[in-house]
Amino acid sequence: MTDETNDLAQEYIDNPEKQKGLYKRTLIIVVISQMFGGAGLAAGITVGALLAEEMLGTNAFAGLPAALFTLGSAGAALAVGRLSNRFGRRMGLATGFIVGGLGAIGVVIAAVLNSIILLFAALLVYGAGTATNLQARYAGTDLATNKQRGTAVSMAMVSTTFGAVAGPNLVDVMGNFARSIGVPELAGPFILSATAFILAGIFLFIFLRPDPFIIALKINANKDKNEQGARPQDNLINKKGIIVGAIIMVLSQIVMIAIMTMTPIHMGDHGHSLRAIGLVIGFHIGAMYFPSLFTGVLVDKIGRPAMAIASGATLLLAGIVAAFAPGGSLFFMTVALILLGLGWNFGLISGTALIVDSTEPKTRAKTQGTVDVFIALAGASGGAMSGMVVAGSSYEMLSLVGGVLSLILIPIVIWSIRDKKVKTEDSRRAL
Repeated sequence: MTDETNDLAQEYIDNPEKQKGLYKRTLIIVVISQMFGGAGLAAGITVGALLAEEMLGTNAFAGLPAALFTLGSAGAALAVGRLSNRFGRRMGLATGFIVGGLGAIGVVIAAVLNSIILLFAALLVYGAGTATNLQARYAGTDLATNKQRGTAVSMAMVSTTFGAVAGPNLVDVMGNFARSIGVPELAGPFILSATAFILAGIFLFIFLRPDPFIIALKINANKDKNEQGARPQDNLINKKGIIVGAIIMVLSQIVMIAIMTMTPIHMGDHGHSLRAIGLVIGFHIGAMYFPSLFTGVLVDKIGRPAMAIASGATLLLAGIVAAFAPGGSLFFMTVALILLGLGWNFGLISGTALIVDSTEPKTRAKTQGTVDVFIALAGASGGAMSGMVVAGSSYEMLSLVGGVLSLILIPIVIWSIRDKKVKTEDSRRAL
């Protein structure tokens, strides 16, 4: 770090009020960037499969775009995490969003040239935007206290809702615009994705300063000097917290993606219109993000373990409702998908807060990126396995299996709490 950066960091170390001010300012910047990021994410996903079907002339590989940008997001999550750990959130997040925007531009060019190879390559790069959109939730937690972290994560996720809702609603508008400039209609939403991702990256690069991650590092280093470092035992507790937090998020992702992926097909088989299917998925996406502000408060107030258990119970209920609901009932399918989104929301926010609690600032961003790789891969595997389960049995069986799988969260969380209590009692005896 330069002397100027050190002097700036010292100002925040010496002034807790300035720390609070930077924390609030960081949240505002993350919220605004996530509105752009959400639009870039949702608009591209909405038509990715349709564009591939049009270019390939068959729907046999229509699911490939989702697999490609999910794979790309896994690699990008690792890269953005390591970049953030070395150079700060500003550089990591800005780079990830801009690279994702360039990938979206590549998709548009591929559509114009009718190049399948370029399309697939561009979709991999586009995945950087989706990975960065997810990782941005960590930026607000760098300067947050233990009692603020759940709320900080939730603020980023709530703001994603606005972009995620606006993106699909602009598909027709962007399609008409694309056609007016000689670009295939289905590539239009990717023009929106490119613009949104690049604007998010530029906005973060300009305004996310001083970098909250770098300031947090300096504050923590100063605290370590004064407190003579942590006890060796704390590292064991931290490792366990990372593992438990990762398991919570990975299981929530697998269950949510598996059931969500096959719901449109299940509804289509029972005669539902595309409009009805879109309505159900819209409610599902709303339930994934919109309750975040309340979830964050609950995570901070009643604790990470309690909300993780609530995640498992809610996902189980979602699986049961989806399995036993009449396929022709729009109401019950909507209820099932709302519960599915809500259970995922509980799991992601409680797991994220637990990861932040359990990591040291100097390695936090790298660890967060690694965990997000597993989340991305879990989503890809959940989607792939869901088709196999339904092909081999039924949607009802998939829903039940997903619900039962989510129950694994409960004993894992209880085990982690009990083990922590035992270690705390042992340490007290030692003293």
